[in-house]
Parts: sequence; C-alpha cells; structure tokens
Amino acid sequence: MRYKLAEDARPQVTLLMTATIVSVALWVVAWYMPLVGYIAYPLQLFATFIHESSHALMTLITGNTVMSLTVSPDGSGVVWSQSSGFSSLLISSAGYLGATAFGTLLLVWMRYGYSSRLALYISAGLVGVMTVVFGFLAPFWNLLANVTFGSVVFTVFSGAVLTIGLFAVAKFASAKWVNFALAFLSVQCLLSAFFSLKDLFVISATTNRVSDAANMATATGIPALIWVVVWIGISLVMIMIGMRLYAMGKAKAAGDSLFEDQK
Repeated sequence: MRYKLAEDARPQVTLLMTATIVSVALWVVAWYMPLVGYIAYPLQLFATFIHESSHALMTLITGNTVMSLTVSPDGSGVVWSQSSGFSSLLISSAGYLGATAFGTLLLVWMRYGYSSRLALYISAGLVGVMTVVFGFLAPFWNLLANVTFGSVVFTVFSGAVLTIGLFAVAKFASAKWVNFALAFLSVQCLLSAFFSLKDLFVISATTNRVSDAANMATATGIPALIWVVVWIGISLVMIMIGMRLYAMGKAKAAGDSLFEDQK
C-alpha cells in the first residue's frame, strides 16, 4: 500500500523536520567549531535537568528520599538519593529513559494539537520546581552532603535562567516561534538521550567510571554494557511508538491520519 502525506499534516511535519535539521546541524558544526556549541548549551542543560528530574521523580515514586540534584557546567548532573533494593534499579534506569520519554511525549503532544504554550509553561514549571526543591532546599537540608556550595549555585542559576527563558518564550513569542521552540525541545531531548547513551556505551566498554550503568552493574552483577544496550533498545521502542502516534494519531482540526491512501 502506498501512502502520501495528508495536506493538513504537512505544516506539522515541516516544523518537525526543520527543528531536526537545525538541531543536527548545530551538533555537527559544534564538533568542528566549539564556539557554536554555546548556542545549544542552554538546551543541553535543559536535557540534563530532564534526565536528573527523572531520577528524582522515580526516587519519590518508589518512596525514597532525594538528598540533592545538581547540574554541572560541563552538562553532566547528579542526583543523590537514599534507596536500596529493586527501587535503586528503577531510579538508575529513569534518567536516560525519562529524557527519551519526555521528548517522545512532546512529539505526541504536538501531533494531538495541544497548546504548545502550555507545554512550555509545564516544562518551565518542572525545571523551576526541581531547582527550588531539590537543587536548593534539599542540599542545604542535608547539610551539603555529597555536593559543594559551588555546584548548588550553578544549579540554581542555570535552573532559574532556563525557567525564566521557557516562561518568556511561552508568554511573549508568536505562535509560530512557540511551536518551533517546542519541536526544538523535543528533538533536543531525543538527540541528547541518544548521544548520551552512545557516550555511555563507550565509557562502559572501556572504563570503570561511575555511571548509571555502573550502578546497575553493582546492584545486579550484570555488566554495565548490557544495561546500556537494554536502555538503547527501550529508548528506540519508545521513539518508534512516539513516531507512529505522531504519524497516525488524530490531531485537532486535522484528518484522522497523517497519511492518506494513494490509489
């Protein structure tokens, strides 16, 4: 069976493709011109906040305690928590899978025609709450255990800038730019999760560095590399499901499908 894009879906697809091309171009150019990387730097920090927020939320869901959430200038991050047993496996897995799920959910959100402004407000609120509760209050409540004052300062500063920036775009930008910003965030989350898992695969194969995969290996006895492969597989499944929903889901004021039969 042959398919063609439905006319009413072309703007959405064009928007997503444009965001993807711009995102990939920034990643590629940054390899050769590091200064260009600063353009995407805030988005890298946003993806880190989503990754670490996923750890923190899973910690709460499993009934454990978050001691701190910090983000570093190099784009890495750490969540310190008190957990044990099966819950620690869920918490360690939540970071990369959570970032992928967040990017995928934004895809589905756009396809179903929900408000892009609302999605940006929610994203701003998520970063803001995580920054205040786990980036600022929790570390001082736990007397800066396992973190430094400088790391808390950078976390609070970067979280505040991201929160204000996302809120400002949602509040003041035109509908066209709000839609593009949301598509750009979605693509950046997915690309960041993919490249982070690629880097983690190399790290797990060649070093014994501390990582989410290393934590899983310590807890289960299963090699870290196996966990990375499992996470990559789950991430790909989530992305495939998201893309299918994006392609076939019903959008408001649009046709029942992104595709139409071509006879």
